[in-house]
Amino acid sequence: MREFTVVIEKDEDDWLISSVLELPGCHTQGKTLDELMERTREAIEAYLEASGETQLEESEFIGIQKVKI
Repeated sequence: MREFTVVIEKDEDDWLISSVLELPGCHTQGKTLDELMERTREAIEAYLEASGETQLEESEFIGIQKVKI
């Protein structure tokens, strides 16, 4: 079993959007957190199947910082 880092944001229409850091371009949306996480799992599975990835580069998630300019 693999673990992925998911960033969750809310857009201006109150949709939740997830992006999978280890899989560029892998993202989805949902109205509730439960719906979003189910769709995120489906998106990860589809991404891996489509790309034929069996080995992914390991990276260590450190954190997120906000920067005000």
